[in-house]
Amino acid sequence: MRVFNDRGACLAGVIVDSDLRSDVVQLSTGAWYDPLDPADPDSLCVHGNPNVLTPDIGTSSLSHGCTGQHVLVQIEKFDGALPPVKAFDPPVLRSR
Repeated sequence: MRVFNDRGACLAGVIVDSDLRSDVVQLSTGAWYDPLDPADPDSLCVHGNPNVLTPDIGTSSLSHGCTGQHVLVQIEKFDGALPPVKAFDPPVLRSR
């Protein structure tokens, strides 16, 4: 599925669970950010990092807590070919 809002989008697998409230989406954290196009700051994250969906603002002047539990999203079926996850590929080293 493509999970998205006005801040960004990511791909995620889906499990339908009747224990979850209707109209609620749960997206676990922990995926490395892996943009489809690293040159595009609005690129789709192909690895499912929920940070692309959350605002980057502090919760107060004293802290920067997680806002992930308070995000409105939409979901839609992703019909394209699944892009490869490159988050675990080592970086290309340039020789001097």
